[in-house]
Amino acid sequence: MQYEQILELVREVSKAGLSNFEYTEGDVKIAMSCPETLEHDTEVIKIKPETVVKEEPVAEKTGDVVTSPLVGTFYQAPSEDAEAFVKIGDKVKKGQVLGIVEAMKLMNEIESEYEGTITEILVENEQPVEYGQPLFRIGA
Repeated sequence: MQYEQILELVREVSKAGLSNFEYTEGDVKIAMSCPETLEHDTEVIKIKPETVVKEEPVAEKTGDVVTSPLVGTFYQAPSEDAEAFVKIGDKVKKGQVLGIVEAMKLMNEIESEYEGTITEILVENEQPVEYGQPLFRIGA
């Protein structure tokens, strides 16, 4: 189940005034309970088997991930009017600058630890980043 589906399920269970509810799908089990009885108009929710959508497994993304070595603000370019250090599809070499993380007014260059092609840029320009947060995915 996706996050939005879980939220909708919680809303519908709350509307129905149920005190306990359990749902199992594969390895996922959701159990909800309400400690106090709420006064609601009870509405029966029926789910027909044909309305349940089976999600296809998502293929795992491959490649090496470059993470942030510190907490700060990520920048894709050396200045506002400059071109980004890298774009998706660019070939990079080990040691090449991929971006900058500003921490305590110091600009820290983020260098590639891998050689390959940028397949994903996982953060937006000027986005706050945490230590260890994935920034780039580099494929062969």
